[in-house]
Amino acid sequence: MQPIQLIVGLCNPGKEYEGTRHNAGAFFVQELARQCGSEITPESKFHGSTARVRFAGHDLRLLCPSTFMNRSGKAVAAVARFFRIAPETILIAHDELDIPPGEARFKHGGGHGGHNGLRDIIPALGGSRDFHRLRVGIGHPGAAKDVSNYVLSRPSHADRLAIDHIIVEAIASLPLLLAGDTVKAMTRLHSIHSDPGNPPEAPSH
Repeated sequence: MQPIQLIVGLCNPGKEYEGTRHNAGAFFVQELARQCGSEITPESKFHGSTARVRFAGHDLRLLCPSTFMNRSGKAVAAVARFFRIAPETILIAHDELDIPPGEARFKHGGGHGGHNGLRDIIPALGGSRDFHRLRVGIGHPGAAKDVSNYVLSRPSHADRLAIDHIIVEAIASLPLLLAGDTVKAMTRLHSIHSDPGNPPEAPSH
């Protein structure tokens, strides 16, 4: 496995969408930047906000696109082309309806699973699906007709605590993934489950 060079947190831009479930990928990248003592800043040529950090002995570029979700590929491709970053060295963090809040999954390869951000990224990377994903659970509203409003709304206090908790755990599992030990990274992260009735304390900021 080639080492990961770019970590992308998918999101919609603007105050209107700040803190919404669809921005869970950006929550991850923003917290990672914070833990590294850095801050992602706007970079117009990359159609997003970026940072360069050192984490667990690895040099990483971070990106939160400033395009809307269904145009995420524009930003990812711009950074990948400029720095000559191969798809297999990219980690995309995104919200996942099929996983409850308080859980997350690492995955390598696969389709877009109906996620509009991934749907746009795959052709932007020349059709390659060979990138890593961090699927951050946000839960499902129960009916397909409610999905759009659900992902564009803010989670409950308990759900946000659970999402923030699993993001911290995902960052704690990240060194294993960066070292190429995908199975250990998955085993560690996938074993963590938050109790919805007893949400964890929010991480300190």
